[in-house]
Amino acid sequence: MRQEARTINAQEIKKDFPLLQRKFYDKQLVYLDSASTTQKPSVVIESLKEFYEKYNANVHRGIYKLSEEATQLYESAREKIAKFVGARPEELIFAKSCTEAINLLAYSLELKEGDEILISEMEHHSNFVPWQQIAKEKKAKLRFVKVDEEGKLDLESLKAQLNEKTKIVSITHVSNVLGTINPIKEIADIVHKNSSAVFIVDAAQSVGHMKINVKDLDADFLAFSGHKMLGPVGIGCLYGKAELLQKMKPFLYGGDMIKEVTFEKTEFNDLPWKFEAGTQPIAEAIALAKAIEYLEQIEMDTVEEHDRILTQYALEKLRELGAKIYGPNERAPVISFNLEGIHSHDIATILDGEAIAVRGGHHCCMPLMSVLGISGAARVSFYIYNTKEDVDALIEGIKKVKKVFE
Repeated sequence: MRQEARTINAQEIKKDFPLLQRKFYDKQLVYLDSASTTQKPSVVIESLKEFYEKYNANVHRGIYKLSEEATQLYESAREKIAKFVGARPEELIFAKSCTEAINLLAYSLELKEGDEILISEMEHHSNFVPWQQIAKEKKAKLRFVKVDEEGKLDLESLKAQLNEKTKIVSITHVSNVLGTINPIKEIADIVHKNSSAVFIVDAAQSVGHMKINVKDLDADFLAFSGHKMLGPVGIGCLYGKAELLQKMKPFLYGGDMIKEVTFEKTEFNDLPWKFEAGTQPIAEAIALAKAIEYLEQIEMDTVEEHDRILTQYALEKLRELGAKIYGPNERAPVISFNLEGIHSHDIATILDGEAIAVRGGHHCCMPLMSVLGISGAARVSFYIYNTKEDVDALIEGIKKVKKVFE
């Protein structure tokens, strides 16, 4: 039985987001592209401003008061973010994006000729291209878990392809096209019982929408982006089990990731700083912690329930218009669809004229598009600031799209 969650007053929440007050073509903006990037509440924007006005100094390196204050804020942010996903602070590495975090793994995990990497057909290019390229470089083999007709991962396909050569399995938690929520805990169990591979989770589309505990999921690594969960651009995070991070070589070399450098050798720093070369996105890390505080005030169970209600409402309305929808019924707040005889770019362009922001195209998932047998799709995605009135505006906009192409 579904547990009752508090309801969100999304109309009130909208007031916390300055950009959502904008108008285009004399019409109020309806923003339905949060799977691409979320809008930022005032507290996050003010956090960035406050850092540069009051605390701007490099961290870890200065023995003066200003640097000590900046370091305290930066490391406190790490503690806050790590706790949010159930990790220890030393297990959370800052990067500039989820993409960079996955690249860090691709270039830091040891692979040799003949090893196998297993990803799924539904992966975003960020969790596809790095593995494709490192497989070519190392002469490893890249294999793919199938997606079934409903848009779910075929777990039998996963089991069938795991073997003693499998060294890396990297799977998205939530598909940015299909909205599919993959059973990560079950997948982790399958991977760990049937191979010696490390299991990586691309959680870019999930961390801001549902309660995540990396220990409960038993992910070896988990990557996510700040800008998809109310935080600023330029900050991403990588969780990794400490014992695995200890064994890995750094991806980037330079300042702050060292303990000692001589003319002959370099001794690397402790975790997590071993993987944080150079000046980090300090203000962005602090602002991401503010975004997490904002989400915690709402509570993640409430966020998830709001997503579910709004998504089901939108699915029902889109089906009434005859839209072809991709992916399962129970899903994250992402809906990709097509209208017969109308290109997704035309849908997005006409909706833009109504001040409705949606995505059109392949959504950085070209291999998945080939599996679906399409070149692209229109996509709407929701977050805490979206309302049923936003969905109603979308539906009226789609009616206009259809009328144009009658």
